[in-house]
Order: sequence, then structure tokens, then C-alpha cells
Amino acid sequence: MIKTLIVGNWKMNTDSFEAYKLTSNLIDNINHINSVIKVICPPYIYIPKLHEIISSSNLYLGSQNMFYKDAGPYTGEISPKMLKEYCEYVILGHSERRTVFEENDELINKKTKAAIENNIIPIICVGENISERESGLTKNKIRNQLLNSLRNLEENANISIAYEPIWAIGTGVAATPEIAQETMKYIRLILQEIFNSDTANKTPILYGGSVTDQNALEYLNLPDINGCLIGGASLDSKKFSKIVEIAAIK
Repeated sequence: MIKTLIVGNWKMNTDSFEAYKLTSNLIDNINHINSVIKVICPPYIYIPKLHEIISSSNLYLGSQNMFYKDAGPYTGEISPKMLKEYCEYVILGHSERRTVFEENDELINKKTKAAIENNIIPIICVGENISERESGLTKNKIRNQLLNSLRNLEENANISIAYEPIWAIGTGVAATPEIAQETMKYIRLILQEIFNSDTANKTPILYGGSVTDQNALEYLNLPDINGCLIGGASLDSKKFSKIVEIAAIK
């Protein structure tokens, strides 16, 4: 059975005091919950300090991105070698990285391999935009993203997948549970094609896109969803804690 995974993506938010306060509140609120894997992904600059704070808790740290080289002349980048001392997870291929920074599947594939080589679990994001959804191209888009981003990985690769329909991110318009389940089920079928049934059935698949403490249960109750990638609600300790509590009792 896959343990539910709740990931908070803080994006480019919080100052140092807010990051400390948010993390401290989460430890107070949800440290007693052991049945859910709880991951926070703050901006890079806060990772070492927050690592000290959570070291005696059962929260995990993740990075919002990374480069695929361990070191070198890559101004502004951060490497898996730097992150692995602090982070258990890394988000790769988030739609904002794909659109704003024009990252493609080939680059995400390199980053995924580098994360695995450094014992960091990659959370690979896939999803369609509104025109692709309306044109009936969702499955084709996601299939290509998965095939290319997961190319030449080991059959038992330790990864997670996050389905984030681009049209639902930060818009307040979440995908219906029916849309989410249909797409997540399709993702698991593609994972079976890429790897094998065992790996496909063990890989956590998360839903991300305007998830709140008000709608989380609708998604967490679906058979092919194993957790959520939380954006805005992860910046509110009460809302994020509530989602974790919901995940623990669903």
C-alpha cells in the first residue's frame, strides 16, 4: 500500500521569519501524524536553516528545482550534490518551470536521473494547458511528457508523479474529481508501459491544482490518487495541517 504523500510547494514566497514561523507551526500541528509523508519545499535560501528545525521532527524537506550537474560553471543553479545533505525530495518539471523558464522533457529527464543518482526522490510534474484539454489532447500530452521525462530509468525507479493541469494552478478552478481520477488512472497505465506493473502500482501519483483544505478529501478518496501537491494552501499552516489531517483519516 502506498503511503499518502502531501507536498507543500512554497514557490517564491516567505521571508526568513515567515519561513521559520510556518515550519514551527507545522511541527506543532502535525508532527504527531505518522501515517502521512509530509514534505515542505521552501525557497533554496531557507533550506539549511529549516533542516536544523525539522531534524527532530517527521517532516521532510524538498527542493523546488535543481540542475543535473554536481558542480561547474552554471551561474544561479543548485546541484543535487548540494541538496542531498538536506533534501529527500525535489520537484521537477513544474509547469511554471516549463512555461516561464522553457524547460523541456529532455532537461527534466537529465534532472530526474541526477536526482535518483543522488538518492533524492524526484516528483515529476506533468499536465496539459486549457487549449490541450479542450482539444482532447490531454492524454497525448501527458503520455509524451512521461515517456520523454522518464526515458532510460531503472525499472524499479523510486519516483513520484504529480498531475497538475496547468489551467487549474493558482486559478481557484480545480479539476473535477472525475477528471482527476481519469487522468491519474491513465498515468498509472503509462507507468506500467514504461516500467512494469509492480513499479506502476508502487509509484505515488499526486494531484496538484488549486487544492485546498475544503476540497482535498474529494481527491484523496479517489483510487488512483496517493497524495497532493499543494501550492497556495501550503503557505497557511492551518490549511496545510488540515489537509494532512484529512489525509491521515481518509
